Amino acid sequence: MSTPTQPNNPLHGITLENIVIALVDHYGWDGLAERIPVRCFSNDPSISSSLKFLRKTPWARDKVEALYLSIQNV
Repeated sequence: MSTPTQPNNPLHGITLENIVIALVDHYGWDGLAERIPVRCFSNDPSISSSLKFLRKTPWARDKVEALYLSIQNV
């Protein structure tokens, strides 16, 4: 069974991990924490702790995805 394509979803095929890595590369942890003030970005940040938090927190994940899309259009 194949998965349906999502032509209108700009995040289709991009993992949350890749999104977080791209944002950290672009802004650094401090810059990311300034833009999205959550503890997983400001207190002892790591990719794994951020992923754990974002997977459980839809509002924060939405902000991260929106920020990622904004740097893709630069």
